[in-house]
Amino acid sequence: MKRYLPIILFLVLFISLLKSLFQDEMDIPSPLIGKNMPNFSLTRLGENTTVTDQDILGEVALINVWATWCVGCKEEHQLLLSLAEEPSINLPIIGINWKDQDQLAIQWLDELGNPYQEILSDPIGNTAIDFGVYGAPESFLIDRDGIIRYKHIGPLTLPIWTNEIKPLIEELKQ
Repeated sequence: MKRYLPIILFLVLFISLLKSLFQDEMDIPSPLIGKNMPNFSLTRLGENTTVTDQDILGEVALINVWATWCVGCKEEHQLLLSLAEEPSINLPIIGINWKDQDQLAIQWLDELGNPYQEILSDPIGNTAIDFGVYGAPESFLIDRDGIIRYKHIGPLTLPIWTNEIKPLIEELKQ
């Protein structure tokens, strides 16, 4: 039995790793759900003015952490543009440009369009760390009081928007 122990341990580890590869990204729990968003003070992209967490209170908002080097961010960008242009949605989208250069981000938005009501720069990434960001893109739905109600890891898609986020927004706006 002792000589089979390494093989058994290897198989258990292999099966665990294989299972994690096929796990849905949404299954990663966030300890911040139901808690206040982290305090932050970030400069607006390309400007010297500052925006804090207190400045975005008062309405339901979507905070989207993105970067120009992020492939998934480019995948979800068209959906964000559509959401921003749809008057019936009436949802401020706050972009946090994460670990990026302001000039590259400005150029990227000039070329692809700007879906954000506010664009904040987090070049070192401390605010994203406070939000518990694993990697861009990640999105957080914040209620009027600044409580994180939803977190999505990875690119937003129309089914995720339609089935998960939009119903929650409607509930929060009541």
